[in-house]
Amino acid sequence: MIHETAIIHSEAKLGNNVSVGPYTVIGPKVEIGDDCQIHSHVVIKGPSKIGKNNRIFQFASIGEDCQDKKFAGEDTFLEIGDNNIFRESVTVHRGTVQDKGITKIGSNNLFMAYAHVAHDCIVGDNCIFANACTLAGHVKVGDGAILGGLSAVHQFCHIGAYCFAGGGSIVLKDLPPYVMLGHDGKPHGINSEGLRRRGKSKETIMAIKRAYRAIFRSGLTAAGAIVELEKLAQDEQDVNIMVEFMKDSTRGIVR
Repeated sequence: MIHETAIIHSEAKLGNNVSVGPYTVIGPKVEIGDDCQIHSHVVIKGPSKIGKNNRIFQFASIGEDCQDKKFAGEDTFLEIGDNNIFRESVTVHRGTVQDKGITKIGSNNLFMAYAHVAHDCIVGDNCIFANACTLAGHVKVGDGAILGGLSAVHQFCHIGAYCFAGGGSIVLKDLPPYVMLGHDGKPHGINSEGLRRRGKSKETIMAIKRAYRAIFRSGLTAAGAIVELEKLAQDEQDVNIMVEFMKDSTRGIVR
């Protein structure tokens, strides 16, 4: 299962049934869970902890030092959950001590070719990052988000759960849950199809649509929209996710 040309440091820990392809390099302080498939020409650096059943394709760079000029070689971390796919040339960097010192990725995510996850990013579960999608440092991405090809997210932005950002879009402010963002950087309704695929009822989707109108179509300020959303959230818990997101936003939301 381990190709003879692979270079694996003696301090690296590999679980059961891990395969490692030709010319892959795995450094010290790397822990890889059971049933992972590491293809050829991959570089994994630590301190990094990778869960079970992940697939990492050729030329990916996982756990590398970050590209922040303040980074001075500190022991920062990368943590990855289970069942993720990292396609060709994906790059994921560890955290910085200026934040919490960790980049964290959940489970069941797909990172298509050339996607980049910068230092201190926090990614949830069941997300899709299309080709050449880029997250700058300190970005947070909620569960089920989909970011189109060549999209880019500014540092410190938050991407809400079950959002959809179109190909080539530039995200400069926080994107509330369930919202669809066009390549023009503006909101274009809610991700109704994504919500239906995840089993949300018609009633829930209608409540989210009303919340969307309160945020983006009513002319209300963010504070005023929160008041309206709180009323809707009394009968629909999914709207409360939008309320909490709006309250926590520090960069302001896309408009």
